[in-house]
Amino acid sequence: MPSQHGIQDFLNDKQFPNNPGVSGQTLISELLHDAGYYTGLVGKWHCGDDRTPHPGFDSWFGYWVNQYPHEGVQNFSDQGKLDVENGQQSPLLTNHALDFLHKHRTDPETSQKPYFLYISYVDTHNPHNQAPPELVQLYTDATFKDFPDEELPACHGKANNPKLPPARERHRQAEYYAAATSVDREVGRILDDLAANGEQDNTFIMYTGDHGLNAGHHGIWEKGAGTTPQNFFEESIRVACTVSWPNGGVKPNGVSEDFVNHCDTWATVLDAAGVKPDKASIAKINSPGVSYLPQLLGETATKWKDAQIVEYGNARMIRTTKYKLIVRYPYGGAVAPSELYDIVADPRETVNLYDEPNSAAVVAELTDRLNNFFAKYSIPGKTGLDLDKQIPANGNPPWVQYANEHGPQPAPPSAPAADANAAAG
Repeated sequence: MPSQHGIQDFLNDKQFPNNPGVSGQTLISELLHDAGYYTGLVGKWHCGDDRTPHPGFDSWFGYWVNQYPHEGVQNFSDQGKLDVENGQQSPLLTNHALDFLHKHRTDPETSQKPYFLYISYVDTHNPHNQAPPELVQLYTDATFKDFPDEELPACHGKANNPKLPPARERHRQAEYYAAATSVDREVGRILDDLAANGEQDNTFIMYTGDHGLNAGHHGIWEKGAGTTPQNFFEESIRVACTVSWPNGGVKPNGVSEDFVNHCDTWATVLDAAGVKPDKASIAKINSPGVSYLPQLLGETATKWKDAQIVEYGNARMIRTTKYKLIVRYPYGGAVAPSELYDIVADPRETVNLYDEPNSAAVVAELTDRLNNFFAKYSIPGKTGLDLDKQIPANGNPPWVQYANEHGPQPAPPSAPAADANAAAG
């Protein structure tokens, strides 16, 4: 929930090395650790101060400052100490994930505990030019028919990452396919390790992501920041999520059409782990998340949300099965147009209905639902409506770009004093 922790995009450790990030938040690692779990992180954190082990993690193998490059000299943080390695990044991360699993099995201090391991790869992130060459070669003759040939509708502003000329675009598509294949290969190594040790069926395994990606969809590449103002295209906000836990009763090949998000994922992981925070912790966390473990077990939820709500920067979205409303708020003396799409009649979101007279009732109803939600699940000073009071995230997010082009931009808050080692990596 960005409106509770204030992180609207990734935190640039090089630019703001001492950004407080999620300081003050209760992490899932803390809840699991306190319940007796051996906990670890391998890979991407991106919630501020990547190099420092965060509360609740027994084992920490993250980035020193930045998640790039995909290939070459890698600067990692091993329990807060600089670890320099060389090669394709993802296999190196997998090696450390396997080390965590080995230690869990063999160390008398950890082997009797259940474990929680969070592994995060970044292959499919831009830049799309460093995938393993042997995997890129697999797709040199691909048709890429699943990439639509579209242009960005004018109602979505301008493309920050537009399509390339055909030959270069084909190569970027091959790189993207190869990057996804690289992640598949590394996840396969971990699954093979679990299977070889007789643990796969009894392990709750979730494969998911933190955002979607446009790969030529709507005429752009990347996600919400692929346009100015920021977009909420389905390809940007929807993420893959698949779960395996045969011994826990998760049904194979089951599919649920219910709206879920990662607040619900948080609740689901705790539910599967048998961890129930006390009332004081629940009140402090104040999460809107609800466990979807019953759906994973094949049950039908009798009462479930009928809309998805998202915040990104100075914009908020609510999506039902028929409509998507995007309400935009001022930043830097500028405010982009709000948007309403009938995603049944116009699934590619090409016609903005927000100002149409016959849309007024829908806009009013959905805006009221948005306001009620954020009135309950927001911390003043950390919401997307208070960006002018916060340290910028990635340095040049879409709301800053829009303000630069359409209105006076306020001076950003002063950056904390830089760490002497901030430029490392």
